[in-house]
Amino acid sequence: MAGVQDQLEIKFRLTDGSDIGPRSFPAATSVANLKESILAQWPKEKDNGPRTVKDVKLISAGKILENNRTVGECRSPLCDIPGGVTTMHVVVQPPSVEKVNIFLMEQKRKQLANHSRTNAFVLYYNFAIARVMKKSFAGK
Repeated sequence: MAGVQDQLEIKFRLTDGSDIGPRSFPAATSVANLKESILAQWPKEKDNGPRTVKDVKLISAGKILENNRTVGECRSPLCDIPGGVTTMHVVVQPPSVEKVNIFLMEQKRKQLANHSRTNAFVLYYNFAIARVMKKSFAGK
């Protein structure tokens, strides 16, 4: 009997109302492993899917589950019926807009810095060629 209680049937409800699962997981499974399972089973036809475990938030009984906790630790005595299927809600959290903006600004800064160096080199090169050409014509 203890072996049956050490397994939980879990289905993952996506934001569009579709489900992944249900599937049986040992109670000792970490939330991070659940998220990896979600990544592996994510429907290919769905847009804006998670890229990493960090992009996925799991919610059960109104609580966001922490990666280092186990499924057994996250059980809710009020919501989890023995032998029933537990529904966990999946939220895909896109990268922070602020982080993306900082990344894009840094890329633009690097591009401009490289562009400025290139322009300085081209100007110096053109100036050097002009001096050589001037000397060449002056001697004739």
